[in-house]
Amino acid sequence: QMIDAGLPITRGLSIMERQAPEGSAFRTVLKGLGDSLAKGNTFSDSMKSYPDVFSTLFFSMFKSGEESGNLSTALRNVGLQMEKSYQLSKKIRGALMYPAVIFSLMLVIGVLMMVYMVPTLTATFVGLGIKLPLSTRMIIAVSNFLKNYFVFVGFGTILLVGFFAYWFRTARGQRVLDFVAIRLPIIGPIVKEINAARTARTLSSLLSSGVDIVVAIGVTREVIQNSYYKEVLNEIEKTIQKGDQISAIFLSHEKLYPLFVGEMVAVGEETGKIGDMLLGVATFYEEEVDQQTKDMSSVIEPVLMIIIGAAVGFFAISMLAPTYSLADAL
Repeated sequence: QMIDAGLPITRGLSIMERQAPEGSAFRTVLKGLGDSLAKGNTFSDSMKSYPDVFSTLFFSMFKSGEESGNLSTALRNVGLQMEKSYQLSKKIRGALMYPAVIFSLMLVIGVLMMVYMVPTLTATFVGLGIKLPLSTRMIIAVSNFLKNYFVFVGFGTILLVGFFAYWFRTARGQRVLDFVAIRLPIIGPIVKEINAARTARTLSSLLSSGVDIVVAIGVTREVIQNSYYKEVLNEIEKTIQKGDQISAIFLSHEKLYPLFVGEMVAVGEETGKIGDMLLGVATFYEEEVDQQTKDMSSVIEPVLMIIIGAAVGFFAISMLAPTYSLADAL
């Protein structure tokens, strides 16, 4: 907005620097950018000094904006790209947060009951000398194991979580995680639409800013997280370099990209408006993800209630059954 109003970029950075909190890392970055511009460097070249702050997507769009003289347009595209990406991630986190919290609470409460409550009831049953049902014996066995080996179970759990956290950061672990993500019954379709929306939005933003399509594909490949989608984009980059159409690649990977993506790209190639077609695809799948996350939240809540009810019912019946057996014996 400041550039559209006619302010020099150095003054715009100075205003933003004064607005940033004192001593913050972002304020230091803004000051560094201003100093670099004052030395005669371009804005895109100045950004290279801060790779942890500005991604390749930023650099490519800003560089294209400088070369075409449409820096304000590039800035708007970057802002819109960041906003849409943030909203997409926020919706997914919001949809998964509720079941994660409920499951964690169920696990903690279940362990506490097994360690503190069940042993008391077990002592009562032993004193009565009655025959216990199978479900009751199972709960008592789990309770005894947790009580006797609580330290080892806790330590083992921490080690197991740490191992998987480390393993999923490796190339092979990430590959397995990517495969599972796109194959899960409920999550899989949403993951595919998220990647379709992110691919289309990023490509559209880059192409609208005047970035060369080969560079745009390479930048989009870095933005996408899933390795399977990276491979498709790598194949598309090679196809472009050969002079072939990219829609055929999208269409040949229907298990990753929905058919709609390939068809819209084909229309864009025919009309010379790939950027506009991709923008339409991005908007469509962003709305689809929004609706599906809402639907998923609506479905997860009753499913969780059923699971909680079943667990509580099983525990209650297992603990009450010996009492009824005693009453029958009397």
